[in-house]
Amino acid sequence: MEHSSKILIVDDQVNTCKSLQAILKKSGYPSEYTLRAEDALKLVQAEHFDIVITDIRMPGMDGIQLLEELKKNQPHLVVIMITGYATIKSAVESIQKGAYDYLPKPFTPDEVRVIIERAAEHSRLESENILLRRQLQSQKSFENIIGNSAPLQRVFEMVQKVAGGDSNILLTGETGTGKELMAKAIHDLSRRREKLFQPINCGSLAEGVLESELFGHVKGAFTGAVATRKGLIEVADGGTIFLDEIAETSPAFQVKLLRVIQEREFMRVGDTNPIHLDIRVIAATNRDLEKAVERKEFRQDLYYRLKGIAIHLPPLRERPNDIPLLALHFLEKYRGERQVERLDPQALKALQAYKWPGNIRELENVIEYALSMAEEDTIKITDLPPEFLTRVADRATARESWMSSPFSQAKDEFEKFYITHILKESNWNISEASRKAQMFRQNLQQKIRKYGIKVEEEKEGK
Repeated sequence: MEHSSKILIVDDQVNTCKSLQAILKKSGYPSEYTLRAEDALKLVQAEHFDIVITDIRMPGMDGIQLLEELKKNQPHLVVIMITGYATIKSAVESIQKGAYDYLPKPFTPDEVRVIIERAAEHSRLESENILLRRQLQSQKSFENIIGNSAPLQRVFEMVQKVAGGDSNILLTGETGTGKELMAKAIHDLSRRREKLFQPINCGSLAEGVLESELFGHVKGAFTGAVATRKGLIEVADGGTIFLDEIAETSPAFQVKLLRVIQEREFMRVGDTNPIHLDIRVIAATNRDLEKAVERKEFRQDLYYRLKGIAIHLPPLRERPNDIPLLALHFLEKYRGERQVERLDPQALKALQAYKWPGNIRELENVIEYALSMAEEDTIKITDLPPEFLTRVADRATARESWMSSPFSQAKDEFEKFYITHILKESNWNISEASRKAQMFRQNLQQKIRKYGIKVEEEKEGK
């Protein structure tokens, strides 16, 4: 029966190597051997070994030096030292430096089998602990993304599958659905977790500022560039850069970003020397990039490069069962020393009746407001923001009034409700709303005037 533990033997005496290999083979352990410690280091980098058995005295790099190098790169690797009478002191030293045990020469097959069985069990337990730590890391990575609804669980499953790779990722979803939190979770689950996670909001910076922030600049590149400065992308080398609102970037910037992704290099503003780097790019947008490509507003080649893996984050209205969990999470986040511990059923019912065009971010604001209003240990429906309650009531009464009104009145009420809803969904951007409604912009503006919908007021209030 072959065991799962794979063993590497390192000894400058070929007879010792073959003798050990024969004993291990009879016990069911696969093994390889090499006569030089330098070659052993290369083998361990190229292949997976669970246990290394190495002689202490060898020409060139000796066993103690090999142990130190192995432990630098793989601290959990199980290493057993072969020692003669003259190197017992060195064997004890090796235990202090991380060796699991030592095997004295001359050895019998039984002695080898006993020590290898113990070492294999130790290696298995180390592997299980590493797996448990990874699972714990995985759970902690999602600790700020609250919810157990089916749509969100599907996203979690997708993230678990792709986080360990290096493919670029495109996160899509409405404003406030938690795209930056999900990007950070992907980073925390990846091999880059020890390096920097660098978020940058492409929509909040003017084009020239964005380019300088991301790529850096050399001294004298522009007025005010009094010194050479590293950009965020260079600082994040080895880590992950998160580009939020990627659809808001200019065609010129998109060309430079495409080079970063394709060639793994960039140039600082004002420089002619390319700098090589190793980063993973996670981009996010609340717009339909495919349509932006069709309208020539976004480069097709960059879109396909960014969309190595696409993950869509569901809006809050598609996961209403998560609303109580999220509400309690924000209650805990903002209550401080206050004794507010719960939301009453009416308040929860109102929260679940709403469609949340602003998604999780809007819910967070509502709970923060309600906490400041609450006078007892429970958030009541009257503690919720008045404008929020008005929207919930308008939605409920609108539905009821349609059913009992003449057709022309019901049609008008529906149109007003529908257009207001589409505008909210589009952050009160009339061009975006007209595309979603598949209406001509002029027709939409006529309807807005007809029903007295105050777009500018809503914009200012946001």
